[in-house]
Amino acid sequence: MDEHQVVWNEKVAAKIIQNLEKRRMAGSYAASVAKAKEEVLEMIPQGATVFRCGSMTVGGMGLWEAIAAIPEVNVIDPYLPKLSPEEGLDLRRRGLTADVMIASTNAITLDGRLVNLDGMGNRVAAMIFGPRKVVLVAGANKITPDLPTALKRVREVAAHMRAKSLGMETPCAESGRCADCRAPQRICRVTAILHRPPMLTDITVVLVAQALGF
Repeated sequence: MDEHQVVWNEKVAAKIIQNLEKRRMAGSYAASVAKAKEEVLEMIPQGATVFRCGSMTVGGMGLWEAIAAIPEVNVIDPYLPKLSPEEGLDLRRRGLTADVMIASTNAITLDGRLVNLDGMGNRVAAMIFGPRKVVLVAGANKITPDLPTALKRVREVAAHMRAKSLGMETPCAESGRCADCRAPQRICRVTAILHRPPMLTDITVVLVAQALGF
């Protein structure tokens, strides 16, 4: 990575972390995926239950394989192969009682607000209430100047790419553009903005210097 880009990334991350702290959320900066992975693993206490949420960012880092290998750690994983829909739904409900939830965020503003869009709602629900510790990994591509651009990013970038990755039959998955559709498989159903951490939820954001996920 270009040295000027490195310096710029560090400055932007430092500003966001400062603003997260003002909002009573923790933040850290990792110059590489390997360092981010190391930081996340250090946040998982021995014997913890960890809730896996849908995240191309976390999955692409190889974190779930590393977490599953930690002795005495139990992963609540609704993405295990051959689960019935009922079994997957039950695991999503159980995830709300986990010790740690690990996911990403669809967008983060320079002033430290987190914006997320969900279809089923279990991911944003767990960010708000349930797990004792929420760890969100965000690549540099998730950073936006302000709330309007964060909302625009969620709708015009993250949503259609996620719909396409899931094989959803929606206009945006086909065209790459939001049509504010009424498709049965529409995933734009819940938008959550975290201005502050909910009263009983401990949130840490790990910013990574490179683009990750959608």
